Amino acid sequence: MEGAGAVPRSLLPDIHQGLPFPGSPTRAALVSGSYLYYHYGCDGVDDRGWGCGYRTLQTLCSWLAAAGAGVGPGGSPRPVPSLPAIQRALVEMGDKPPAFAGSRDWIGTVEATLCVDHFFGVPCKIVHSPRGSGLGQQVGALYAHFQEGGGPVMLGGDADSSSKGLLGVCSMPAGHHLLVLDPHYYRGAGGLGREGMQAAGWVHWQGLASFDPASFYNLCLPQFWRDPSEGGGAGEN
Repeated sequence: MEGAGAVPRSLLPDIHQGLPFPGSPTRAALVSGSYLYYHYGCDGVDDRGWGCGYRTLQTLCSWLAAAGAGVGPGGSPRPVPSLPAIQRALVEMGDKPPAFAGSRDWIGTVEATLCVDHFFGVPCKIVHSPRGSGLGQQVGALYAHFQEGGGPVMLGGDADSSSKGLLGVCSMPAGHHLLVLDPHYYRGAGGLGREGMQAAGWVHWQGLASFDPASFYNLCLPQFWRDPSEGGGAGEN
């Protein structure tokens, strides 16, 4: 199975750490373990306008690699696949035509599910919300995922077609919030640093009411968990 090629050296890990909650939550659960923040241009490829799904997928894969999902030759960790490797894999699986390799075509949660299984042998569950206004019905699934030691979740839609990563969920009397990791930041890997990324809103808490009510949303939840008690991340609060 083909690997990633060169991995950017200065990718930031766990950029949500230290970010305050948007109030005083009555309940909260965050990602366990460690991930790397993949975003536009982080490996020298200018993928602005088309690469957000790939970058969110790479973030998911970085968590799976760190958590020990899938093992390469000789017991080495599986590398995070590059954009070309992702496209070639989807062609090889028969999901895309040959012209997809080398294109600027988008991918979403369905393609992410295929790639997580292909590269790491981990199945994913896709949870569908017909409208953004119905995302609140998926809060229970997100709590279960993160409390059990799950990694980042991929979120994508139609009217709201910008891929996002989800790193946690919290609840307050006024409603629920999701911890969103936005892959649309564009500069060299590392860039602003963790505090700068938080200040600029590239990782932020977002109330459910601010998601597009006219868009459907799919959530891709990799079915692999680590023990939250092992440390290296934040579980339920």
